[in-house]
Amino acid sequence: MEFMTPDEVGAYAPTPAPTDGLTPLQRARARMERTGQWSASQTMGRRWAIGCVALEITQRCNLDCTLCYLSEMSESVKGLPLAEVFRRIDAIREMYGPDTDVQVTGGDPTLRKRPELVEIVRRVRERGMRPSLFTNGIKATRSLLAELSAAGLVDVAFHVDTTQERKGYASEAALDAIRLEYIERVRGLPISVFFNTTVHRGNFHEIPDVVRFFVAHSDVVRLASFQLQADTGRGVERERAATLTQATVGEAIQAGAGAAIAFDTPGVGHHVCNRYAMTLVANGRVYDVFDDKAFMTRMLTETAHLQFGRTSNSKSWLRASAARRPTTIQPPFRPVRMCSRSTSTRITHCRCTTWCGAEFRSGFPAGPGGVLQAHEPDRRRSANLALRLRE
Repeated sequence: MEFMTPDEVGAYAPTPAPTDGLTPLQRARARMERTGQWSASQTMGRRWAIGCVALEITQRCNLDCTLCYLSEMSESVKGLPLAEVFRRIDAIREMYGPDTDVQVTGGDPTLRKRPELVEIVRRVRERGMRPSLFTNGIKATRSLLAELSAAGLVDVAFHVDTTQERKGYASEAALDAIRLEYIERVRGLPISVFFNTTVHRGNFHEIPDVVRFFVAHSDVVRLASFQLQADTGRGVERERAATLTQATVGEAIQAGAGAAIAFDTPGVGHHVCNRYAMTLVANGRVYDVFDDKAFMTRMLTETAHLQFGRTSNSKSWLRASAARRPTTIQPPFRPVRMCSRSTSTRITHCRCTTWCGAEFRSGFPAGPGGVLQAHEPDRRRSANLALRLRE
């Protein structure tokens, strides 16, 4: 493993604040154009200045994953003073602007002192950005999550997979018990629930079943992110199997969903890094929301100025509906939770008299007046699930 030289360490300095006179969105668009990623459906530079920013607040962790990205020396690294964390939050706001998604991560951020973690989340939210907690969940109690929610937490992303070697859980199927425990821990709180799964040679064959689990629990789970094994950090699993690619993992996800899913409709930065899909789960079946690429590209473009809240889907989608076509909204309006952010899973219950009316094609039969309906699904039968593939 290569390390920075003492001279490189001494010369390191934070990226200075930009002085080019461009807005964060303009700067992001310029990056997409330089790298050949700009298109009519590219959201980077159109909706977001950056997909997300990782704010590492500790390198301590209570697990030792076989694919850990931290260094062998991470446990000896002292935590940043709270004042320095605040400075970095302010720098993120200056660099990328409001509505930036900030991943509060580590190590595991729940190992930080609880009052400090709460203040970090509050600071991110007070700066007009969206804080997400990235954790293995071991110390993320309901009490803590409720307190963080009150401080402004938007999402919690639980990392659960076999790379963690949790004692007594030798397979992804066995780990479903932990996933379910975490789902019930958050149920009812105004927080979006994500799950991160590292895909490696040891669990690749189980990915379809993992997807089926998220589909079955899409009333709470909103995003399922599948990240491919990487040769980095102190992890002991190194080179990725040749059969483990975005294409093969995408096929495994679709096998679990029981439906063809497009991962190439919205762009969120570089397609090699992030590929996203969005599905609607109704009456036990999965439908690809992005099956009409031309229409969805138009929708993504025309709603670029709207911010879709993730803690209250009914409010965000009602607002979007009123903005686009108010005459199509028919009570009772119980919108589907949709996540355009990833090859992750995201879910909602709905009475699908949706905001696009008859133009919205998702495979549902048309109801009265050509409006697509989902036959009175309940919380257990209808939801929205976003899926993400990541390198």
